[in-house]
Formats: sequence, C-alpha cells, structure tokens
Amino acid sequence: AQCRHHRHRRRAVTAFLLLLHIALFVALAARVLLRNDLAPDVRMAWLMVGLLLPYVGAVLYFLLGEAALSRGAAGRHLKLSDFVRQRLAGDEAAQRALGSPAEIDALIAPRWQGVSRYAASINGFQPVAGNRAELMSDGDSARARLLADLDAAEHEINVLYYIWLGDHTGTEVARALMRAARRGVTCRALVDGLGSRALTRSPLWREMAAAGVRISVALPIDHPLKVMLTSRIDLRNHRKITLIDGRVTYVGSQNCADAAFRVKAKYAPWVDIMLRVEGPVVAQAQLLFACDWMQIAGDADFAPVARPPAPLAGGFAAQVVGDGPTERRRSTPQLFATLIANARTRLTISTPYFVPDATVLEALCAAAWRGVRVTLILPRRNDSWIVAGASRSTYDRLLSAGVAIHEYRHGLLHAKTLTVDDAVTLIGSANLDLRSFDLNFENNLLLQDAATTAAVLARQQHYMAQSVLVTLQDVRGWPWWRRMWNNALATAGPVL
Repeated sequence: AQCRHHRHRRRAVTAFLLLLHIALFVALAARVLLRNDLAPDVRMAWLMVGLLLPYVGAVLYFLLGEAALSRGAAGRHLKLSDFVRQRLAGDEAAQRALGSPAEIDALIAPRWQGVSRYAASINGFQPVAGNRAELMSDGDSARARLLADLDAAEHEINVLYYIWLGDHTGTEVARALMRAARRGVTCRALVDGLGSRALTRSPLWREMAAAGVRISVALPIDHPLKVMLTSRIDLRNHRKITLIDGRVTYVGSQNCADAAFRVKAKYAPWVDIMLRVEGPVVAQAQLLFACDWMQIAGDADFAPVARPPAPLAGGFAAQVVGDGPTERRRSTPQLFATLIANARTRLTISTPYFVPDATVLEALCAAAWRGVRVTLILPRRNDSWIVAGASRSTYDRLLSAGVAIHEYRHGLLHAKTLTVDDAVTLIGSANLDLRSFDLNFENNLLLQDAATTAAVLARQQHYMAQSVLVTLQDVRGWPWWRRMWNNALATAGPVL
C-alpha cells in the first residue's frame, strides 16, 4: 500500500510538472505570437527556447525578451520628435534647428535624398547646411582638443557618456568641468547607470557635484532586482555626446576613457574615431541631449537652442540621427540597409560588434553581388566572445558574395564608421549589432561631404593596413567544431 502511495505521488508530481511545462510553453508562445514587432527568426528562436527549456525560457523571456522601459520610465521617456514638439512648442530656434523637408532637394544630391529622408523619418531631424568637421588624428589628440574647448567654454557645457572611467582622461574631463562650473559656466553631466556605475560611486563624482556641475544618471541600476522585474537591465544609454556653448560638438565612438581602457585592459588599446563638428547641426545634437537630460533630470531653465549656430560658409549638409527603444523599431538597421542599397562603387564599414540582422546582411551581400567594393573592418580579438563567434558565422556567406573582410590586429578597433562612394559618411555610437538595433539609445551623424568622407575613408584604410585579410579558404579551413560553435552562437543571437 505504501509503494502504491509513492507511485501515485510520483505520478501526480510528474503530471503537475508536465502541465506546468505545457502551460509555460503555451503562455510564452502566445506572447511571442501575439507580438507584431518580432522578426520571424527572433520569434522562432524564442519558440525553440520555450519548447526545449520551458522554465529557463520563461525566465529568460521575462528578463530579456522585450525591449521595454519600466512603467515609470516609460511615462517620462518620449520619442525625440514628440519631446521636441511638446517641450519646445513655439520655440522658433528649435524649429530652425530641426531643418525643413522642403530644403532637402536643394541641400542633398538627388541620389542621396532618399537616404536623407529616411534618416529624417526616424526623429524629425532634417539636413541643415553650413557645417564643418575636423577629424581628430587619434585619441590623445581628441582629448587634448576637447579639454581646450572645455576650458574655453563661456556659457554652457553638456556631456553624455556611456562609459566614463576615473582614469587619466576621465579625471581630466571631470576637472575641466569643475573649472568651468567655478567660473560660472553651466555644466551638465549625464552618464549611463551601468557603463559609468563605478564613477557614480566615486569621490570624483561627488567632487563634480560639489563644484557646481549638474549631474544625473540615465537608466540607473541602484536596485537591480527592481530593474529586472520592471524592465531590462541591459537596456542602456550608449550615446557619446559633448557640447560646448551650443556651437561645438564631438561625435564618434570614444567614451570618456583612456585608450588603455583599464576595465578591459587585455584588449587594449581601444582604437576610436572622433569628429569635431561646428555649424547648425550642433543644435540638433543639443536637442538630442536635452531630450535625455530633461526627461531624466528636469531642469526647467534649460533652453537647448537659445543660441543656434549660424551656417558656416562653404559648409556641408548634415543631420543628427538619434535612435533607441523609444523610437520606431528597426529604424537603425533600415537606415544602414538604405545606405548600403544606394552604394554604387565603394562601401567601407568599421565596427567592433558585427551581428547584423537579415536586413543588413542581405543588403551587404546584394551590394557585393552587384559589383560594389564592400569592405568590413572588424577586430581580430573581441572583448565579447559571443559577438566574435556570431560575427564569424556570417563570414562564409559574405566572402562568397565578394565582401572583403579585414580583422584589425593592434588592439580592439572600436571605431563605428560607414563611408559610401566617397561622398557620404555615417559616424557615431551605433554598432552593426542587435543591441544597437533594438536596445541601446544611440547617436549618429549623417553627412554629405567629399572632404570629410575622404578623411574618414583614409582612416578606414589605415585600419585596413594594420589588419589581416580573411579569405574564403581560411574560413572553410576552420575545424568543424569551430563552425558549429559560431553557428550555435549566431542562432542564439536573436534572444540575447
């Protein structure tokens, strides 16, 4: 009788676990199938995870499945275009900074007008004329020039960094802000809650506040469990924005940190690229910063474009592109695909993290098949082994189409650049990976200028000269287990 009782009990437990297994999978499948914003490959990946690992899958989906801000944060974070319309209604300077769709025909060459219009559709920033850019020669030069601009500031400094370390660069920038604040310059410093977590807990951060620098944290993680229960802890503000007196901005890949990047020193040096930009487009960068700052820190006295820069003689047309979880989904990969589709002769891309979705991967292969000289420059050693494997799973397909792949040898190539046909450049914080496409707040600059594009292209060619050319024979010579591993990582990519 006791044995029968134990058998019945085991059967009951087994039946319960089976019903729970089925219930979890049905609930997860229903949620995944009801969402209209998922790509088919992402939907299939989540269904497979739910079928094979229902308990783990349910937890993973709860933590990572949806790129949504918390309810409290969602109430404060608006689309950039909505923010500008609601907070700056009636501000003529702000409206001039946005540019006008009617001016695209006059400012942009016919073959690039579709690209410009698509970029403008993301958050309303149209191209504006009269801009000038200077490519910094290296990280040290960029830091020296930045510090000189900070020390020359007269009215206002606004900075936003994903990673701000307390190293030489981070400390020098902080002290420059403190000096500026003490001489009466309004200084605002905004950092990401995860990327700059160590700084926000350091004496340097408190010193900045004591000196009069207005400080704030985007997407804080002081209560990780609460964040995980209400949002995604890996949903980050990845932007890198520096603004001086509303007339100068720096755009590119460099965080507020040394090239030695001491938190991941074994991959150093981190090789970045920065443009120093002047002209009316700076006001668009100011509005992008204001969108983040005012929705997080308030600051009713902040007038983002009180002194919009005048057009510079002989300057080029440019527009800011700000993307993130509040903007239209898939807009970043669609922008990349639109640029790639317009290439006729040469397309060169550098990025540290290359995990493209089907839209971008197909566009790259199609460009190569139609005769465009397509070149990818990626790091040979990546600080993310998942990204490294997923990236290399695409090599066979890209190389078969005729894409040239160069792997940079001397450190971690962190520069995010795209040049097309010696005429157009996209530069900023966005990588060609699923995180930049779906999760991160990013900022980029799209410009049409032969001279600036030539300078960026020369830098890309400098990267190529320090790289190893990967051939199709190399890739097909990899052992079976390496190919299987790379493809397995790529398969899991959509759920990460």
